[in-house]
Amino acid sequence: MTKPVQLRLFDSIPESHENTQSRIIKERTGTFTDNMKLPIHRWFRYSAGFSAAWVEKVITELEPQTILDPFAGSGTVCVAADKLGVNSYGIEAHPFVYKLAKGKLAWMVNIPEFLATVNEIKHFAASLQQKLPEKIPELLSKCYTDEALVDLFKIRQAYFEIAPSLSEELQSLIFLAICAILRPSSHVGTAQWQYILPNKRKAKTCEPFEALEKQVAMMQEDMYQMQFITRSSQATLIKEDARNLNSIPDHSIDLVITSPPYANNYDYADATRLEMTFWGEVNSWSDLHETVRKFLIRSNSQHVSKERVSLDTLMAESIIDAIRDELLPICQEMERIRGTKSGNKAYHTMIAAYFTDMGFVFKALRRVAASDAKICFVIGDSAPYGVYVPVEQWLGKLAISAGFNSWNFEHIRERNIKWKNRKHSVPLHEGRLWIEG
Repeated sequence: MTKPVQLRLFDSIPESHENTQSRIIKERTGTFTDNMKLPIHRWFRYSAGFSAAWVEKVITELEPQTILDPFAGSGTVCVAADKLGVNSYGIEAHPFVYKLAKGKLAWMVNIPEFLATVNEIKHFAASLQQKLPEKIPELLSKCYTDEALVDLFKIRQAYFEIAPSLSEELQSLIFLAICAILRPSSHVGTAQWQYILPNKRKAKTCEPFEALEKQVAMMQEDMYQMQFITRSSQATLIKEDARNLNSIPDHSIDLVITSPPYANNYDYADATRLEMTFWGEVNSWSDLHETVRKFLIRSNSQHVSKERVSLDTLMAESIIDAIRDELLPICQEMERIRGTKSGNKAYHTMIAAYFTDMGFVFKALRRVAASDAKICFVIGDSAPYGVYVPVEQWLGKLAISAGFNSWNFEHIRERNIKWKNRKHSVPLHEGRLWIEG
C-alpha cells in the first residue's frame, strides 16, 4: 500500500502563472463553484458536489467504457460522461436530489416541445384565481412575500394539472426548472452549504414568472449546446443505496468517480428543505428523517440519534474489522467529551456508523468493479469535538479489506482555516483517494 502524498507548504521558486492556474483548478476539485458557469450543471446549485471540468479531464485521460458514481447528487459525473459520449450509472439515495438529477439528465428533450409546454404552464398559471391556503408551512411564510407565494402556487398548480400528459423526461425537466426559481424568488438568504437563513435578507429578488423565463432561457441555450455535441444521454440514473448497488451488474465498472458524504455532521436532508416544503414533501424540519435522512449514509448526528444506535452494536460489525482497533478509542474519546458539552451531539456513534456504512459501500464496489478498475473518492477529513479522524487512512484500509489492492491519497487543499466561527483549531484537508485493483 502506498503512503499518502504530502505536499510541501512552501516552494523555493515563485509559481508561474500557468502553475498558479493549475493549482487553483486542483484546489477547487472538491467544490461545485465552477460548475455554475457550465451548461447543464448550472441549472441547479447543489453545493454537495465537485468540479465537472475535473471529471471530464479524468474521463478523457482514463478512457473508461462505463463509469459509476454511487453518490450521484445532482448528476455531475453523469452529465460530464454524456458530454463525452461515455456510458454511466448514477446512484442516488436522496429521493429529492434524485429528481433534480433526472431533470439535468433530460437535456435531450425536444427543445420546441419544452418551450411550448412551459408557455402552456405559464398561461394556465396566469389564468388561475389563486388564494393563499389557510395553513402554510412556516418556512414558506418566512421565505416569501404573499405575492410571491401566490405566483409560485399558481405555477405549481399549473404544473400538477399538465404534467400527467407529459413524457417522464419533460416532466423532470420542467420540475427542475421550477425548483431552480424558488431561491431567486425568495427574499431570504442562503448559507454557503445551501441551508436557508430566514433571518437574513437579500438585496435582490426576482418575481416568480420572470425568474421562470430567465431559467428556461438559460436551459434552452444549454440544451442547444449539448444536443449539438451529442444527441442522447448514455446515463442510467437509479434511486438506490450505495451500500448494496443491487442494480449494477458484477464486474461492469471501469471507473468510479464520486464524493461520498463527509463525516462532518452536514445534514444533506436539510439542504433542500425549502424545495421539498414547496412541493409538499415535508411540512417541517422534523419530517426530514423519515422522508430523506434514513436513506442516506450516516454522516449526521441527527441521523444516529433518531436511530438510537449504540457504539457497542456498531463496533461489533465485522465490516470494520480492519480499523476497529483505531476507531474505538477515537469514538470513546468523543463520547467522553460529549459528557462535558451542553449540545450533547452523538458524534461518537456518528463516526462509527459512518465507517460501518462506508465499509459496505466498498464491499458493493468490489463486486461491481472490473479487475483493473480505478476508483476516485473526493473526500475530506474530520475532527468532531476537536478529535481528529483520519478519514482517508481508514477508508483506504476498508477498501483493502473489501478486496482492493492499493490506495493512495492526493492532497488538494487545506480546510478549516477561513471561518471565524469554526468549532476547533484542528487542521483539516481535502483530497482524492485513489483505489485500484
